[in-house]
Amino acid sequence: MKKLINQFLMSLALLLSAGSCFAGGGEEMSPAIRHDINPRYVSLLEAEVLHKRGDVYFFDVNTLEIWAEGFIPGAVFFNVRNWRELLPKNKDAEMVFYCANRLCTASVVAAREVMKLGYTNVMQMPDGIYGWRMSGRPHEKP
Repeated sequence: MKKLINQFLMSLALLLSAGSCFAGGGEEMSPAIRHDINPRYVSLLEAEVLHKRGDVYFFDVNTLEIWAEGFIPGAVFFNVRNWRELLPKNKDAEMVFYCANRLCTASVVAAREVMKLGYTNVMQMPDGIYGWRMSGRPHEKP
């Protein structure tokens, strides 16, 4: 019992001395970063309708491992250094960016960067490729 009490007191001392490692880190609270540029979000159904039109660009912002599991037919792998070269010349072209799922933010970041370049019809599909495939929509593999 004495050993358990000593371990508890030691743990308590460590926690109290490490106060700045908790949420906030001891600094004043501040508002979360607000982005001025945000893509329009599209549902799986909206993305499917756009895909069937055939004139909308789809960009996959996943890792190579996720890309290899399957991607939206015709989508371009966007997670490369020369990503600017993959963009259409027409800055009004419709584009849909996606990554893995709603927890992945890579496609939002990519879409914002593209919008900063002056592209106007940029969309993001939050459900990602996992949502697309789990819903039974067609996909292809490299």
